[in-house]
This record gives sequence, structure tokens and C-alpha cells, in this order.
Amino acid sequence: MTQLDSVIKPKTKRSKRFLESRAPKLTEDVKSAMIMKGGNTSLTITQALKDLYSLRKPNAVLYKKKNITRPFEDSTSLEFFSKKTDCSLFLFGSHNKKRPNNLIFGRLFDFHVLDMIELGIEKYVSLSEIKASKCPEGTKPMLVFAGEAFDTDNEHKRLKSLLIDFFRGPTVSAVRLAGLEHVLHFTALDGKIFMRSYRCLLKKSGCRTPRIELEEIGPSFDFVLRRTHLASDDLYKLAHKQPKALKVKKKKNISHDAFGTKFGRVHMQKQDLSKLHTRKMKGLRKRKGEVVTGEQGGQAPKVAKVES
Repeated sequence: MTQLDSVIKPKTKRSKRFLESRAPKLTEDVKSAMIMKGGNTSLTITQALKDLYSLRKPNAVLYKKKNITRPFEDSTSLEFFSKKTDCSLFLFGSHNKKRPNNLIFGRLFDFHVLDMIELGIEKYVSLSEIKASKCPEGTKPMLVFAGEAFDTDNEHKRLKSLLIDFFRGPTVSAVRLAGLEHVLHFTALDGKIFMRSYRCLLKKSGCRTPRIELEEIGPSFDFVLRRTHLASDDLYKLAHKQPKALKVKKKKNISHDAFGTKFGRVHMQKQDLSKLHTRKMKGLRKRKGEVVTGEQGGQAPKVAKVES
């Protein structure tokens, strides 16, 4: 058992608060990513890691020193740094003759590697090469995936899930219209993955809804899929398991339509309409005395006097 795996009892209030922040929660914090480079890197990989780090700010840690490790052969160092920095995502860059300009996207579950997908950079345009105004730091991007491979192929499905985890940002309840200004577009075509970054420009359209134009701001990547390390179906299902306290309890007799309108069904007992109290009208009241006819009384009916 290593020192990080052992049970640590807090001795001060500060250490107690630190351990409580690392403890499991019903609603977990925003996922952080650690970005590091291997023993051999190129200028392309170094600049690409910096650009991807700028897209992940402030929920990312960038290691500037080289780390001599091979994630597909030994992932203990990644798990060690994950525990140290409390990061569940990682991006590892390396470069060699066999696999030039190599990026490894991965995620961890319970501080153990869950998925790893290796992508090779064939074409790259950095942020600085595209002269355009950039989005502010920490902007939550809109993710768009195009291509049948993301829906049919198992490896591309996991890659889509991994990219969503990596770039999704914090979970928010509402977003204003002006805040929807960053778009990350991923296209799977002919065995390659094309990544483009755009900025939404809201133009005047003459009506309430603005006209939207996309302006490329970078970075731009052309990836090719290389090695993969995918978790088993049972472990993948366990990683997606949610606590019972977070599951929404189904309420009886309540339903929603496609537009989110709430409908309720009310069950009532059979009513006895004879006992139903209605509004009493003056014309339906019973008279106190009976009407006496002329034959029964022997007297002529009285005639009302009319003044002349």
C-alpha cells in the first residue's frame, strides 16, 4: 500500500477541510484535466498542448516539465499525478519516429485509467496563426459532432463520450444568448477526425432572432485514430452509475408532453347528483298557500281596480 492509498487522519482543521473536499459527493465538482508531455516532444506537440490548455482553463493543470512515461504500457505515474492533483481527465503529448505528433486523451475512474484513445496530428493550425478575436477564458463551448461513425462504430462512440467529458465545461442551469459564442465542431470522415473551433457572431436580422455567422478562431486539428484502450462494458457501466439520492422519483398521475407542459390526472369517487347542492332560484321556490279556484270556493275571483 502506497502512502496515497493509506488512511490519513487529519491533524489540523486545514487538513480536515482538504480531505472533506476530496471526499465523494452526491454532486461532484467540475472535472479537472492534467496536461503533460512525454520525454520526447516536438514543437507542434508543445504548442498544441498549450492551445488545448487554453480551451480547458481554468479547470486544467499544465505540466511544463517532461515526464518519461508510456501510458499504454504503464499508467501508474498518471494515476499518481491524478491523486495528487485530483484530476479525472488527462492529455498526454509525445513524439517519436514510429508515432509522430501523438496526443493521448484519457479519463480515470476511482483514480485508475478507464479509457485512453491515441490520436495523431496530421495537420495543425495554432491559435496565434489565425488572426481573429478570441473567446474569453472559461467560456462554455457548444459541441457539435458530425459523421455516421460517431453513432455506429464503438471506438468512435467512446471517443465522442471522451471528447464531451474533456471539453464540456461546468454544468450550468441557464445560459444567456450572448454567452453562446464558442463552438467546437468534430467531423468523422474517411477514418479521420477533424476538429474546428468557431466563434458565434450575432448580427442584426431585422427581427427579434439575430442572424448567426461563424468565424474560425482556432486551434484547428486533423486527427487520425491510432491505438485505443477501452474499459470493459461492466466497468464502463459501473463508472456511469448514479447514487439513488440523485435519481428523480417518478410521481404518480403526472406526465409531460413533448413541449414540457405538465399534465395531472385526478381520480374522484362516483358522485350522487341527487344530493348535489345547487343555487336556489326565486322562481323555483314552493308557495306557502294553495291556489283556490272559483268553483271550489263559490266566490268570484277578485278583479284588480284600474284607475281611470
